[in-house]
Formats: sequence, C-alpha cells, structure tokens
Amino acid sequence: MRLFVKNSVLLVLMACLAFAGGSLSFSQAENQNDGKDLILYENIEQVDVLSPEEISFQAMNVYEDGDFTFVNDGIAWHSNNEDVATVDEHGDIEWTGQPGRTYIEASNGSDQDQIVLHYKPDEEGGPDIVKQTDERHALVEDAINGMTIEEKVGQMLMPEFRTWHNEKVTKMLPAIEQLVERYHLGGVVLFGENVQTPAQTVELISDYQAASDKYGMLITSDQEGGLVTRLSFGTGMPGNMALGAGNNPAMSKRVGRTIGAELEALGINMNLAPSFDVNNNPDNPVIGVRSFGEDPVAVARHGVAVMEGTQEAGVAVTAKHFPGHGDTDVDSHIGSPEVPHDRDRLSDVEWHPFQEAINHDVDAIMTAHVALPAIENSGKEITLPATLSEKVLTGLMREEMGYEGVIYTDSLQMNAIASHFTPVEAAIRAIQAGSDIVLMPVDVEEVAEWLITAVQEGEISEERIDDSVERILTLKLKRGIVKEEHPFPVEEKIEQAEATVRSDEHLQVEKQAAEQGVTVVKNEDNALPIDPLEGETVVVLGTKYAGKLANALASHHPEVEAIALPENGKLSTAHRQKVQQADVVIAETHTSDADMRQADHPQMEMVRQLQNEISSPLISIGIRNPYDLMAYPEADVYVAQYGSFDANFAATANVLFGKVNPVGRLPVTIPSAEGGVLYETGHGLSYQDDEEFPF
Repeated sequence: MRLFVKNSVLLVLMACLAFAGGSLSFSQAENQNDGKDLILYENIEQVDVLSPEEISFQAMNVYEDGDFTFVNDGIAWHSNNEDVATVDEHGDIEWTGQPGRTYIEASNGSDQDQIVLHYKPDEEGGPDIVKQTDERHALVEDAINGMTIEEKVGQMLMPEFRTWHNEKVTKMLPAIEQLVERYHLGGVVLFGENVQTPAQTVELISDYQAASDKYGMLITSDQEGGLVTRLSFGTGMPGNMALGAGNNPAMSKRVGRTIGAELEALGINMNLAPSFDVNNNPDNPVIGVRSFGEDPVAVARHGVAVMEGTQEAGVAVTAKHFPGHGDTDVDSHIGSPEVPHDRDRLSDVEWHPFQEAINHDVDAIMTAHVALPAIENSGKEITLPATLSEKVLTGLMREEMGYEGVIYTDSLQMNAIASHFTPVEAAIRAIQAGSDIVLMPVDVEEVAEWLITAVQEGEISEERIDDSVERILTLKLKRGIVKEEHPFPVEEKIEQAEATVRSDEHLQVEKQAAEQGVTVVKNEDNALPIDPLEGETVVVLGTKYAGKLANALASHHPEVEAIALPENGKLSTAHRQKVQQADVVIAETHTSDADMRQADHPQMEMVRQLQNEISSPLISIGIRNPYDLMAYPEADVYVAQYGSFDANFAATANVLFGKVNPVGRLPVTIPSAEGGVLYETGHGLSYQDDEEFPF
C-alpha cells in the first residue's frame, strides 16, 4: 500500500532537526514509499567505497518481495555534526577537515538509515567511513527468497540482439522489450551493429534498463581496444599487444580507465575484457595481438592494470578466456581447439594471469571453448570443452584457484559448441559445470523454457541456480548496477556521453599508448629515422593499408604516394617505375593467421621482390602481427605497430620521421621459419637512450 507523509509531519521533522543544529535537505517531489524499508547503499557489505574524500551517498528502497532500487526523490539528508562534514540534498558530502565523527542519516519520513563518517588527522589516515551494516542490508538473500524460478533463470541469460529480421537493432523494438520482460533477462551483450552514435547508444541502453522489471541489467560489450572494438565512434586504443610492447603498466591502467569512462558514460556497465590469454603460439588465429604477450607475468601485470583502471571508472570487468586460449592454432569460433600441456606447464603459464586476476578481485571470468586433456579426459571422441567441464570450472577454477565470482560462458553460438551440442544441451551442461551466465544462447526463448523445466524436473537443482543468482546479484550490487526509480533524464546522459567519448584527454592517452608500443625490430645502416628533403618522394605499397599509412606519413612530408596493390600483390610496370624513382620505399604487410604469413603468400613475395629490386633500404611495417618478419627475415628495416587504428598509423609515422624515440620492445618471440629464433622477447631498438621508459 502506498504511504504518504503529510506536510505537518514534515514541518515537525524539519523543526526538530533545525533545533539540533543539523542540516536538512528534501527533494521537491512528494515524499512517498512503497517499500518495507529504506537503506543506504554504502552500508551494504559487498559495496566498496573507493574514495571517502569525494563521496555521494545513495539511498535505496527495499521491497517486501526482496526487490531493491535506487531512489533519489523524497529523501531527507542530515548530518548530526556539521563541524566534521555536511551533506546536501543529493547526498553529497563535504568534509570540513576538522577531526571527529558524524552520523549521516537518510530518511523518507517513515524509514531511515545512517552511516558514520570519521575524520582523523592526515597523519592518522584522513577521512574514513564506518558502515552500520546489519540484517537489513543483507539484500541478496532476501531477493533470492522472493524470486520465482523464472526470474532466477532469467538472471542467468545474456542474449544478443544484433539484428532483428535482418535489420540492425539500434533502438528498442516491442518484440525485444517483450522478451526482456517475459523472461526477466538479467543482461544483454551489445555489438557494433547496436552502437552507432553516443546519443543512439544511450537511448537504446536506457530503454533496456526501463524494460527490466527488477534489478538492473548487465549491459555488456567486448571493448578490448585494438582488434576487438565494438564502439566504432569511441577512442579505439592501440590494442593489448601494443601495451605489452610499451611495457608501462601505468599506461595500461590509464587505457583501462579511459575505456571504462567511455563505457560508463554510455551506460555499458560491464566490459567483456581484458584478455588474460598468454599468446605463445605464432599460429594462433584468434588471440594474437589481443594478448599482452607471451610472458605470463607480464600478461598478468598489464591485465590487472587495465582491469583496475576500468573498475575505477565504475565499470565491471571480465578476464578471458579461461583456461587460456593463447597456445592454440584453431579458432573456437570455427573449430575445436585443444591445449595439450600437462598441469605443471598450464599452472605456470596459461593459468598464472587468471590467478592474479582472481587475487586482484576480478568481477567475472569468461570461459574458453578449449579442451584440456590434462584435466578433462573422458576417452570419448572429443574432449569436453572447458565451458562444459565441471572439472575445469568447479574443480579447478573454484576449488583449486579459489574463485568466488561470476563465471560467463563464451558465446554458445561458436562452432566449438554449436557443432557438437544442441542449444539447450549446451546451456544445461554449462550450468551444471559451474557457469553462472549463459552468453549468447542460440535461441534464448527455447533455452529459457527448457532451463525452467530442467529445474522443475530436478535435472538442475534449484540450489545450484540460487548459487549463480547470488553471485550475479552480488556483482550487480558491488558495481552499483541497480534499477533506478527516478533515472536521470536521457538528454542529460547524452550530453555527458558526448562530452566524454573521444575527449581530448582520451585521445591523448590513445596517442601516447600507441607511440610507446611501436617497436623497431631491425634498422640496418641506421635507415631510420627518415628525413626526406624537399621534393624527394616517399612511396608506400601494400594490399590493404597503404593508403592509411601514407595519409599518416603525409602529415610529415608532402611528397607521399600510396600504391594500393591487388590481392595478388603483383606490381605493374608503372608501379615498378614509381618505386625505382622513389627516394624512400615502404611496404606494409598484414596477417591474421599462419597461412597469410607463409613465404609464398602474395604480400610476402611482394616484400622480398621489392627488397631485391631497389637499391635503397626497404622499410617493412607489420601492421598487425609482429610475426610477419618470419616470411621476409632479410628485410633491411622492420617495424611492428600491432594494430590498424588511426592512432597506430600516426604513431608509426612519428617514429619513422624521428618525432618520437621508439621505446617498444617485442612482447613475443619471433621464431624463424626453420624453428629457431629470429628475435627474443624484449628485443627492440631505440634512436637514443630514454630513461623515462625503463625495461
């Protein structure tokens, strides 16, 4: 029943507080409360207050069925000792700097909650918050007790709606809204098809949150930076391997914070990143530059830095792809990869970064559809992939490694799963194995219905479901993913998003990160840096990125020409003539798999042909994978840039022209085609010593 607090009661309350010398602020909205209780969000045990110096308290309504929401209107805030700190009508705290304690109280006229602020002299610790936690704040248990089976299963489902009837989904559709409501979906994953502009993205996400009947929705996306970037309009970042080459954890943290700030401004509250995979296989077709490198300690260091930066921006993070997808030569989107090593090797290499992520409070871990014969060896035709293996997810990750957070499956639409298991079978097996969230089920309606039936018939115990829902709701509370009774106006959210995405500050982070990563691997006869005279020409050749590289170089020298070659890499007579007349010749190669890196691949043959035909040094650029040099080891000059965003090309141009001293070092070993080693991890050349970036 809706309760109203009359004006006379409000006047009495105001008078009492004024007599006590405290401060009082009310929303102009009519004070009303449907809930059984009002609490302070910061009193919840799972909630970490990161910065007591700058804090704004948040009130919550808690309802009879266990539901809970953020509430702003109709809340009175009071500090009983303004000599220590004051509180305004929004719950914002201002410390006076005077030592002492004060109680901050939030009230809606019938219910209230309070928390203690304690200011100590700076040498003793400064401002602190003392939670007043009791059974009122145990929200997760009450919520689970009040949920139906349908609501619990819905929390564990995270579909994608990239398209609907072959049309991109860029706004909320009635049919999708009905699915969210009917199946109580706990989250959704967004792809490039869904996010076109900041304003459109904010509106779509706001509609998803409005469609959710209870609890906030996890709005997720894969914003890794570099190769996997869903926000085409965002600050792209140079990619993880570029960060590994730069070997500057402080920069990695800034990149994570920047990515997080843009996601948070748009309403994306969880990033399905970063990758904690150790890429020690040059033939890996799916990880490669998505990894920070081949050294598990370095991967952990940079992964944790990106993770913590993103979390500081208010966005939850996911470490992926457990138990490690780096040492495979099969893409699990297409086939069924296997990691054949023994437990000792797996523990030292593949699992080490994930253990560090767990030790540093990662929010979620995503599984990989890779087989681990050392753990799961059933003797059947195919080894059960980790996503569906109880031995891997429960036995290894939870019991041995001590992980207590949320486990995601990778997409169940990938062939490593979909070609061997039906959609329902895959979802049931994943949950039985220990997964909490089923990502991208092939048919969310069918899967939801059958999961409900599986619980009702005892194939999956309700206790097992409750364990997952507890972890999911704990994550949502910890990261403030809670449904709002009075959301900020969409127009204000759009304004904030447009001011945040691709801000000057963020673009500067992208520029610096890209520059630190560029690695000069070979530089015979000190051909770099280049310094063409006025009137001298620079020619750039390649089958894909010659134009982008030439555009970046043109900002330093006016006489730059791109020669875009056909896929067969063949040079025409006219091309050869231009090359012979050029003063500087640059060739770009780009590879995504081992086949493209073969010596007889057209673009590799093109490089070797140029090397033989010109008298001046040939400058070769590996656009994506640094392993391209394996196909033309005799190159005079070789530079690895690790990505194909504008920032990567601009950074390479700055290095080639000597505007930036190259400090990048190889984060992976470059082997020879014969099985030896061309260049070890850590190799790289600089024009001069630079003590600012020690390695």
